[in-house]
Amino acid sequence: MIKAADFASHLHLTLLSPSSRTEWDIHSADFNRPGMQFCGYYEYFAYERPQIIGKVEMTYLNSMDPQVRTAMLQKYFSYPIPCIICCRDMQPPSELLEAAREKDVPVYLSDRVTTVFSFDCVQYLARALAPRVTRHAVLVDVYGVGVLITGESGVGKSETALELIKRGHVLIADDVVDIHREDENVLIGACPEMIRDFMEIRGIGIIDIRAMYGVSAVAQRKKIDIVVHLEKWVETKEYVRLGMEDDVTQILDVELPLYVTPVRPGRNIAIIVEVAARNYSLKTRGYSAPHELDRRINSRMDG
Repeated sequence: MIKAADFASHLHLTLLSPSSRTEWDIHSADFNRPGMQFCGYYEYFAYERPQIIGKVEMTYLNSMDPQVRTAMLQKYFSYPIPCIICCRDMQPPSELLEAAREKDVPVYLSDRVTTVFSFDCVQYLARALAPRVTRHAVLVDVYGVGVLITGESGVGKSETALELIKRGHVLIADDVVDIHREDENVLIGACPEMIRDFMEIRGIGIIDIRAMYGVSAVAQRKKIDIVVHLEKWVETKEYVRLGMEDDVTQILDVELPLYVTPVRPGRNIAIIVEVAARNYSLKTRGYSAPHELDRRINSRMDG
């Protein structure tokens, strides 16, 4: 469901005709421009989408005879339209506002040109309707790589993130990460607004990263590129030594490289996370250290 108040706030809309409905059942990140409907064509009408009226549609509306316009709008509003947005600060005719009030359809006004508003509308709906999940984790930006640090409570996720921040990297979220799928293979992580910029360090309590390290130490959202999973060292477990094959994990049906990192006294996990981020960047550019070593060994053996 799309909340009407959030829709209007994010898109900077002015309410012209109020409605008792507080949310709309919208399933598509798209809109409809009702020019064809104003001309009487209803064979295909995406009435379930936000209706955007631009200069062309408004000019046509104003050119109609008032009686014809009223009859046309009665047909148009017979469909369950979620809302109407008039762009370019164009005031709609009184017949449209009256029909909207009768059908309890909100009418908004935008001062932006139609193409710009349409783009912003699609972007907002795509984010609002995207599949999402919440994870107990930490998200940091390390050398431009979005690193999701996971692990059991108390394993050292926040302490690792704090060390990374001291080394000049950026905190996105601590403890709770809201994740949504923005594209087919793109995951975006963000922090809930209530706890944004804050971090919990056991033995000290809640600290404000923005206040302590400056505005450059925090960001609101970041694409998630890799997952570093921290776990307590298990002596009998065989951990990755060469890295010839990448482990992967799935979040919202998107595969991400997974680095399972054992934690024990003396290991600097922050440096390991930095290395994981740099190594990922190299792999995206086509360079793999294990395969390069394998190539050298085979070359020496062949020689």
